[in-house]
Amino acid sequence: MSRITSRVAEDIVAWQNRPLEPVYLIVWMDGIVFKVRENSKVVNKTVCIAVGLKRDGLKEVLGMWLGKNESAAYWMTVLTNLKARGLEDILITATDNLNGFTQTIKSVFPQSATQVCVVHQILNSCRYIVWKDKKEFTTDMKDVYAAPTRPAAMAALDALDAKWSTKYTYAIKSWRENWEELTVFF
Repeated sequence: MSRITSRVAEDIVAWQNRPLEPVYLIVWMDGIVFKVRENSKVVNKTVCIAVGLKRDGLKEVLGMWLGKNESAAYWMTVLTNLKARGLEDILITATDNLNGFTQTIKSVFPQSATQVCVVHQILNSCRYIVWKDKKEFTTDMKDVYAAPTRPAAMAALDALDAKWSTKYTYAIKSWRENWEELTVFF
């Protein structure tokens, strides 16, 4: 290995292990899946990334971790790493609503509120809507996520429910079940 390559590797390790600030206002966490060739086979690998909003308003990539897949158990490793590097608290975590993720975050950062991704919620809801209703349903659904206040959003959800729940029960139920985590930003 050349001296330059060795130096780059050392710099990467130093960056991966650098101390973090004790508090971040928001930390966005997500995984990106890539197909890679490994031992003559194409397999999926996931890069998990955490980006934090500092008190001064600047964003910082807290780290990137390569794993086989994105799971709450894998995120536990990531969160534990962040804590070991000096992170004491996160005011809001923003995630994609991965199953078990909120509970995993709470186990490491119990005071953190989790905001799940509204875009993922919209896409999930739309999977159950037939094509002929999609435009009208999404227009009505926009009143929920674009509302100026939490009470206005709840009123819009009640109106969506009244209009569509007999036809699209699951789409409405999903909003209600995830309501607390969908409305943290209010």
